[in-house]
Amino acid sequence: QVQLVESGGGLVQAGGSLRLSCVASGRTFNNYAMGWFRRAPGKEREFVAAVTRSDDIAHYADSVKGRFTISRVRAKNTVYLEMNSLKVEDTAVYYCAAGWQIATMIYWGQGTQVTVSS
Repeated sequence: QVQLVESGGGLVQAGGSLRLSCVASGRTFNNYAMGWFRRAPGKEREFVAAVTRSDDIAHYADSVKGRFTISRVRAKNTVYLEMNSLKVEDTAVYYCAAGWQIATMIYWGQGTQVTVSS
């Protein structure tokens, strides 16, 4: 069992930056792929970014490439999402997730709200 706790969300103006953190409990953190997803109001949950289980290769949604950076610090059981050049359309609840593969996340955090104002 893995428990995930996100933090770092908030209100920011367009063009600004935020860094989200996700701390994982459990000794098996290093066995999982880790990722960030988001759900905007009235929309389905969508993939944002993830790192692979063994070698931390990063993958990004086209909508955030060049603006967001995902990273993992294994010694801290933490995965980060650095978000720059934020846009109003980035407004959403952001969820941290863990799974054997990026496509099959099985553990989810409760989410952190990110609101970007114009």
